[in-house]
Amino acid sequence: MKQSEIKKASTAELQEAFAESRRAYTDLKMAHTISPLENPIQLRSQRRVIARIATELTNREVQ
Repeated sequence: MKQSEIKKASTAELQEAFAESRRAYTDLKMAHTISPLENPIQLRSQRRVIARIATELTNREVQ
C-alpha cells in the first residue's frame, strides 16, 4: 500500500490491512527461514508497509 492509499482508507480498512500485512510478513519470514527467498527485499518492504499503516492508525487515535 502506498501512503496516499493509506490516508484515503477508513480506520476499519486499515485495521484489516494491518492484520493481513502482519500475517503476510510472518509467512514470508517463515518461508525465508526454511529456504531463502528469491527476493529477500520483500521482507523489508512488508515491514515498511506495516509501519506506515501502524503510524496512520496511531495518528488517527491521537486526533
